[in-house]
Amino acid sequence: VQLVESGGGFVHTGGSLRLSCAASGSIFSINAMGWYRQAPGNQRELVATITSGRRTNYADSVKGRFTISRDNAKNTVYLQMNSLKPEDTAVYYCNYQPLIIKGDYWGQGTQVTVSS
Repeated sequence: VQLVESGGGFVHTGGSLRLSCAASGSIFSINAMGWYRQAPGNQRELVATITSGRRTNYADSVKGRFTISRDNAKNTVYLQMNSLKPEDTAVYYCNYQPLIIKGDYWGQGTQVTVSS
């Protein structure tokens, strides 16, 4: 399984970015995809996840500002990030889990920088 992320960048406080992650390879139709982030000196943390049935889960810190969505036909997950804050600055990683078998796959990460 390969995960290719895109859409990171630099914005000012209050700005928006949209991340995309396309999965390829042996993709199971029943799965969960999501986004995690890691800031310097911090552990990697959950941002949001979405199952193939479109069940979503968000970190409290991003609720109301971020929206996760997916296109099952394209095996692609998106993260719309609005009202960005400096504390959202991190490397954002895409994650794929097949659910019906064990597996945990990660993208290479994309940098998001929010300047005050």
